[in-house]
Amino acid sequence: QVQLVESGGGLVQPGGSLLLSCTASENINSFDAMGWYRQAPGKERELAAAITTRGSTNYADSVKGRFTISRDNAKNTVRLQMNSLKPEDTAIYYCNAYKYQWNGLSRPRYDYWGQGTQVTVSS
Repeated sequence: QVQLVESGGGLVQPGGSLLLSCTASENINSFDAMGWYRQAPGKERELAAAITTRGSTNYADSVKGRFTISRDNAKNTVRLQMNSLKPEDTAIYYCNAYKYQWNGLSRPRYDYWGQGTQVTVSS
């Protein structure tokens, strides 16, 4: 069973920075991509940033230029550097990893999730 363990959340003032880390229980090159989703109170979960095995990245428009996702294959870890944080970045951040696997009949997508880490941006 794949496990994703997040760390690095907390309380920060507007304009501040936080670094989130997500460590997987297996080689992260086994996943097609990994990413960070976030869910604010009363809102749907949304993708903040993602990175593929080849290193291609994708960001939500709301975080472009402020967040940077990276991967450390040697440590099976994906990180999210968050700068210039705003109150609207307040949310629970979830690490996600997915892979497509052949099951003999088809190649469905399998998603794995971390437990979530709270990020609060407030003065």
